Amino acid sequence: MKVIIGLGNPGAKYAMTKHNVGFWVVDGLSKRWNIPVQKEKFQSVIGEGRVGQEKVLLCKPLTFMNLSGEAVRAIVSYYSELIPEEDLIIVYDDMDFPPGELRLRVKGSAGGHNGMKSVIQHLGTEEFPRIRVGIGRPPQSQTVVEHVLSSFSRDDLALVQDAVQRAVEAVDYALQDGFPMAMNRYNASR
Repeated sequence: MKVIIGLGNPGAKYAMTKHNVGFWVVDGLSKRWNIPVQKEKFQSVIGEGRVGQEKVLLCKPLTFMNLSGEAVRAIVSYYSELIPEEDLIIVYDDMDFPPGELRLRVKGSAGGHNGMKSVIQHLGTEEFPRIRVGIGRPPQSQTVVEHVLSSFSRDDLALVQDAVQRAVEAVDYALQDGFPMAMNRYNASR
């Protein structure tokens, strides 16, 4: 079983904000695999289905970004057979990369991302695959919170929507060929 969790904030108010690109990727996977994400469970909205022979759980936590780890922990606790290092993929926004850049890693620190801090704290490990979608840094006139809770400019939105599509493709590829192969393929492309 593979669990793909997109980080974001629930509600229409946040739907198009920079902090919600993880949700956008889950929505893209839902469409690609025809797995509706609408059932509430594990403090999340989830969808369950199959991709080839693999059982897949798509998840958008309802805990708000800073408490994302609570939802992730609920899933990992329920499915005792899950091995985070092999079976999870967390997708989230990252200010350290320009809008539209994609980075796949098998482990790493939270890098200042509060959602990832929560996930790492609740899992007790930094070793799980993740996909980071670049959203760029805030201008000097804007705080980090204002930046991540604002929408993209039209130009940046086009770049990020392209990155979201590549993230969807990367997850699909990782399910077939493994996350290290997806890293080799999607970290090099843009």
